[in-house]
Amino acid sequence: METGRPRVVCLCGSMRLRELFESERRRLTAESVIVLAPEPVDVEPTASMREALGALHLRRIDLADEVRVLSRGGVLGEATRREIAYARERNKPVTFLEPTLDM
Repeated sequence: METGRPRVVCLCGSMRLRELFESERRRLTAESVIVLAPEPVDVEPTASMREALGALHLRRIDLADEVRVLSRGGVLGEATRREIAYARERNKPVTFLEPTLDM
């Protein structure tokens, strides 16, 4: 990582955990970290929209110095597991807010 620039962390996990995303975003921002995370949409996404949003999130991972995985109860969905694999393939450090049951 370059010196003199803030660390960039991409949050991954289920969008059903909005409060957890917001809490971690606030905590990291207070530590002067740039936070990248998916944003909720106001409509029920179609299959093509879901695919486009997934691709957009992979670009966030590309920009990040670290990927932070958020979960509750250690359970990870299929999309989050794919994002973790994508990050690891690109040698991005992957950290977990809590221990996971299936990784």
